[in-house]
Amino acid sequence: MMNMTDFFILMKHELVLLLILFVLLFIKVFSSNIKKDSVLQWMNLLLFANIVIGFFFNQDGWLFADMFQTNSLLSFEKNVLNVGVWLISLQSYHWLKEHEHIEEFYMLMLSSLLGMFYMISSGNLLMFYLALELSTIPMAALANFDLNKRSSSEAAMKLIFSSAFSSGLLLLGVSFIYGTTGTLNFVELSSLLNGSPLQIFSFILIFAGFGFKISAVPFHLWTADVYQGSPVAVTSYLSVISKGAIVFVFVSVLFSVFKSFDVLWYNMIFIISIMTMLIGNLFAIRQQNMKRFLAFSSIAQVGFILIGISSYTIEGSTSIVYFILIYIFSNLAAFGVISLISALTGKENGDDYKGLYKTNPALTWILTIALFSLAGIPPTAGFFGKFFLLIAGAGKGNYILITIAAINMVIALYYYLKVVKAMFMDENENPIEKITISIYPKISFIICILGILVTGLYSNIYQYIYDLFMC
Repeated sequence: MMNMTDFFILMKHELVLLLILFVLLFIKVFSSNIKKDSVLQWMNLLLFANIVIGFFFNQDGWLFADMFQTNSLLSFEKNVLNVGVWLISLQSYHWLKEHEHIEEFYMLMLSSLLGMFYMISSGNLLMFYLALELSTIPMAALANFDLNKRSSSEAAMKLIFSSAFSSGLLLLGVSFIYGTTGTLNFVELSSLLNGSPLQIFSFILIFAGFGFKISAVPFHLWTADVYQGSPVAVTSYLSVISKGAIVFVFVSVLFSVFKSFDVLWYNMIFIISIMTMLIGNLFAIRQQNMKRFLAFSSIAQVGFILIGISSYTIEGSTSIVYFILIYIFSNLAAFGVISLISALTGKENGDDYKGLYKTNPALTWILTIALFSLAGIPPTAGFFGKFFLLIAGAGKGNYILITIAAINMVIALYYYLKVVKAMFMDENENPIEKITISIYPKISFIICILGILVTGLYSNIYQYIYDLFMC
């Protein structure tokens, strides 16, 4: 019989988020005159405390008739997302300071994060679907958070339509799976799937639903428009936190529930990985808006993640979680610079970044290191992240896929260096003025740069993740 102490420990991450949400609700209802600075300071402090609590008192176990599970690996994945959310909060300081709905922003973001936590801990397809909807609906509201901008409303509408369609496909697949097996439990499903035509069709529907959520080609068409129209803080959240959570769950579902379909999903991932890398990179070359540029960049990164998934090994799983950790630091460093410049100057076009080094050398170097990491240039962590993904993929002996990935790394290098060249070497008649960085974005930039440099060079981090999978 489980006591209440065990219950609170097993649901620690979710309960802490609920507590923070209740604090926000009380602030909104009973403290209407509180200063914006005070709200932001308290929220950043609470989010940091949430990270610290996440690393202690972890325990393995199941709840609610095996619908909810937790272990050291799942706790680590949640902590990775907690770090990302805290960094986004720090980077959004200037934008939120000028916004009148600070509490609502955090409520929506943390509600979405809560859904992602339940999704990661799902031990049942119904639990997974409910958690997915809990994480998705607040994201649509976040995309529309710039209420006075038509582009923000358009982004929210496109996100709602694409999410509704993908969720419908996924739910239809889940219903067929239940109809053929009589259960939705992950452990039971793995032994009941027999590869019948209806089950294969069901799996394809579920796979397509995941494809929409991670922006894999050909399910990526919503991504660039939603990223461009949303506020930069929301774009960061969609690109890093949402995608990271879905990838964690995708790996778990493929490797545990649908492991008997490994030949089928390997062939699907092989084709989709190549398409995702090529289309993401080729379209990124053409982009002028920095948010669209990073949107297609993130699509291309998904192609590399799929290579790690295709390996179907512990090394591949380790390299995926390791890469997501690196991706959070790299992408948030890039989005942090774009967010700061957008909030203080309103400029988001690539041409505006010409000559940035002359007026803002610190921001230029931060963005450069972030882009180097995304491109996979040593000694940044991005190089090691992609290296381990490719090594895991090579374990399958599919050198064609690895060769295509290497070619795509060269293509990516071109468009990342194109931005770096513009910042350091190109002239600009109307350059971005010198920007004073406040303490909160400074903290986030320091953490991101340290993460980019240390995560790759300090091999114990990879080993720690590998040990979590071995437990």
